[in-house]
Amino acid sequence: MSSTMVIRQPQPVMDSRESEEWGSGICDCCDDVPECCFGFWCCPCFACKISKKYGECLCLPLLEIFGGIISPVTMSMRVSMRQRYGIKDTMCMDCVYATFCTACSWCQMSREMKRRNIPIVLVSAKNT
Repeated sequence: MSSTMVIRQPQPVMDSRESEEWGSGICDCCDDVPECCFGFWCCPCFACKISKKYGECLCLPLLEIFGGIISPVTMSMRVSMRQRYGIKDTMCMDCVYATFCTACSWCQMSREMKRRNIPIVLVSAKNT
């Protein structure tokens, strides 16, 4: 009789006790004026910076230059961020904000990332 040993490494867990709402409104630019000025005057550069900081491809937002009416990358990032942080909202509102308030939407996502900067702690991690 043979036996098989299964070893599992602990997985990173994010435990957030934050609200299920966005930390700031779509037009709360006074919360972070320098970031909002950057987002307003150079939205493509700002979106690339936020995309990279979020862990996505740096140039991903530049694909929207060739897009149509709806900004698919902005909408996708909003949906992803809502899922990651457990924010309750609808895809319909994400679509509206991505289409009509693109720069404000990127600024809101930037503020949310700063607000919810949650470090991931590995339990039982061994330093080598």
